[in-house]
Amino acid sequence: QVQLVESGGGLVQPGGSLRLSCAASGSIFDINQMGWYRQPPGKERELVATITTSGRGNYIDSVRGRFTISRDNAKNTVDLQMNSLKPENTAVYFCYASLIYYGASYYADYWGQGTQVTVSS
Repeated sequence: QVQLVESGGGLVQPGGSLRLSCAASGSIFDINQMGWYRQPPGKERELVATITTSGRGNYIDSVRGRFTISRDNAKNTVDLQMNSLKPENTAVYFCYASLIYYGASYYADYWGQGTQVTVSS
């Protein structure tokens, strides 16, 4: 009933930029928090950034000042602008949304399939 689809990953040189986008679709009644996680090679998934319904972003220390999260509540989308990328930012990036769909009784977290970001020269 609900699907999240990411786009925008790829290969970029150190110091470069990428913009990730995620669109939620389906019988969505309301979306609460949205955000991005990532999973570096051989490591566990970690939180990168979250954004409230009012647009307030929160970031992990290692990306603050370089990454910017934004959302469009009318379109049910969340973006992640990544600047000054470093090789250690290489990971599969996943978007998520805490949402409730029509007919449901509670909010639940939904995830995209992930998009690969590779930072390498």
